[in-house]
Amino acid sequence: MKALVFGYSGQVATELRRRAQNHEFTLQTLDRAMADLSDPAQCAEAIRRTDADVIINAAAYTAVDKAEDEPELAQTVNAESPGAMARAAAERGLPFLHVSTDYVFNGSGMTPWETEDSTAPLGVYGKTKLDGEHQVAQAGGWHAVLRTSWVFSAHGKNFVKTILRLAETRDRLTIVADQIGGPTPAADIADTLLLMAKAGPNDEYGLFHYSGAPDVSWADFAREIIAQSGLAVQIEDIPTTDYPTPAPRPLNSRLNCDRLNTAFGLSRPDWKAGLNNVLRELNSATG
Repeated sequence: MKALVFGYSGQVATELRRRAQNHEFTLQTLDRAMADLSDPAQCAEAIRRTDADVIINAAAYTAVDKAEDEPELAQTVNAESPGAMARAAAERGLPFLHVSTDYVFNGSGMTPWETEDSTAPLGVYGKTKLDGEHQVAQAGGWHAVLRTSWVFSAHGKNFVKTILRLAETRDRLTIVADQIGGPTPAADIADTLLLMAKAGPNDEYGLFHYSGAPDVSWADFAREIIAQSGLAVQIEDIPTTDYPTPAPRPLNSRLNCDRLNTAFGLSRPDWKAGLNNVLRELNSATG
């Protein structure tokens, strides 16, 4: 099969390129020069010209805090362009897979969020991603929106690499302990998207959740990073109120992933095993 992928250097897009052959996929990946997500018409035209069997959008405006100062750009990249992509895919009769986020929820409570739960994003990033979900659904074609959380890998900007960088010069780190979610390896997200693409289109479509297990706090995630890296760094728990950010963060990012398992037989990944793989890759790169 052949997939047209929006995104090239992002965490998920990079893993899609690396893992496509394992799933017998040929990828045509579009970087910003080939399809600028700030230009919805250009994105739609790329789909009208493609000979791919499926479209995957792995690109997004993900600078959560910066989005508060650039709401128009975030809206275009996260909502208008995915909507244009989905409409063009529907016109061609092509299945469309799109990556979304736990930030569409307000983070209240302690129960894992169901796909049908009411949404109430706290900031611009979440609001624009939610609008993107709506525009994809309204396009009318077969679509799957995969909400995920706390993505990490050996490339790009992510929490794992930030902790390792800070640990180089500090022996104690203060990390938020009252935000809970499932860290998710980008490699597993890529595998999941490709498996869904191979299985679809079918009777199962719409919203799906996918995050790593078990759910933990950012502080406990940091402890595991430190432990697996063999570093002598202490992690001190702090509340979110002690670490203010321009965009508010959801406290509860737990995702109920049962629907994905029922529809596609795909289970939550073991993020600790994924972390081990990422650390080995980083060590190999620096060694």
